Amino acid sequence: MARRRRYELTDEQFERIEEALPEVDGRGRPYEDHRKVVNGIFWVLRSGAPWRDLPERYGSWKTVYDRFRRWAEDGTLQSIVEKLQGELDAEGHIDWQQFNVDSTTIRASRSAAGGPTDDKKGDRPAREDEDVSPALGYGRGGFSTKIHLLADGNGLPMAAVLTAGQRHESVFFTDVMDHVRVPRPTGRPKKRPEAVAGDRAYDSKENRKWCWKRDIESVIPARNGMHTGPGRPPTCDKQKYERRNVVERLVGRLKERRRIATRYEKKASHYKAMLQWAFIGEYLKQ
Repeated sequence: MARRRRYELTDEQFERIEEALPEVDGRGRPYEDHRKVVNGIFWVLRSGAPWRDLPERYGSWKTVYDRFRRWAEDGTLQSIVEKLQGELDAEGHIDWQQFNVDSTTIRASRSAAGGPTDDKKGDRPAREDEDVSPALGYGRGGFSTKIHLLADGNGLPMAAVLTAGQRHESVFFTDVMDHVRVPRPTGRPKKRPEAVAGDRAYDSKENRKWCWKRDIESVIPARNGMHTGPGRPPTCDKQKYERRNVVERLVGRLKERRRIATRYEKKASHYKAMLQWAFIGEYLKQ
């Protein structure tokens, strides 16, 4: 039996995602084994190396890259994420009592410049079905992308939205919340937690009103001097707010993958795909 190397999936982990992968029809030239390709993707994700430096044991680098790109564009990758989220929910691993939101700025390599459009400001979030916005800009961290990240109460990644590095967190709070769609055996997908916690950057009337309309408790501290006039300023449950650190720890774990810590992809959809593979890696640890 071949020795399993670092970053590669165990037999049990691969079985959990195998049925969501396209079938191998065997027509034409020999079709590279899916497991070898998936392990190659995880190797690039963790090492941060260029695709062309992929070790020969994973097959042709172009085959691995082409399948990475195809699965990101045809919905295969999203189906794997939803399948694993549904399984974790059924097993009780997702904590719906409180979600936690945060953002992190990712420095972009110069190789990320020169994408397919002139929309360099990245005024719109890059959705799963939209690959035209490069989500690149110039923020405090220089040429960068910002990840708006949502985690459950256990620190599992639930959703992410990409924007240019200079965009403010508060503007995309509702976007990242709307990306949650966890499938269930019967009925509609589950979307809403009981509460959501964020730091002062997310303090706005619009965000609080959005939560109130959906019966979600907003655990967001008020910014100093921002709430004046009649009435009491918004309150924040301190004990629930202290649990928000799970999303900060999740950011640290995600950045252990070097392809997340630095953006090399020109297209936002490809960088989002790298982020989704990192999500899958977190799910498979459970």
